[in-house]
Amino acid sequence: MKQFTVPTRNEVSPANQEIFDNLNKALGFVPNLYATIGLSSNGLGRYLAYQNAKTSLSNKEKEAVNLIVSQINGCIYCQSAHTVIGKMNGFTDEQVLDIRRGTATDAKLNALVQLAASITKNKGRADAATVDAFFAAGYTNEHLVDTVLQVSEKIAMNYLHNLTQIPVDFPVAPSLELTASVN
Repeated sequence: MKQFTVPTRNEVSPANQEIFDNLNKALGFVPNLYATIGLSSNGLGRYLAYQNAKTSLSNKEKEAVNLIVSQINGCIYCQSAHTVIGKMNGFTDEQVLDIRRGTATDAKLNALVQLAASITKNKGRADAATVDAFFAAGYTNEHLVDTVLQVSEKIAMNYLHNLTQIPVDFPVAPSLELTASVN
């Protein structure tokens, strides 16, 4: 398989160079997966606009979706990045691991994690009981749409890393034994 390397600032388009500069100012570095998206002249700007678009989901809910989807898709890069970001948004180490296993102690968040897992595993065909539990937990049609969009955003990143295998530049997430519900 082709070997991918992370492009440097000088190897990307002028538009992406500007985005690299902005990421450096905001984060102190350009994450390797973002840099890899920079191989596309328009991809990085397009992706960041999608990722940063307004949503009905809270940052904590978005991170729960990101964690379970990345776990199911076996993306160590995104598991690692979202372990860090999840903790920045209030999750404990154990809560991050629980979400990656497919559960959350908070009933409403658990319904979201279960739905995101079902959507991912079943290619968008979540089982009816899981969808019903999502709505019973207090989520709305708007939340459903935003959950599907969040799953799709994370799948794109999972697939890009799984194909390129570029180096993980976050503390590597611990491996875990998956429960039957996530497999």
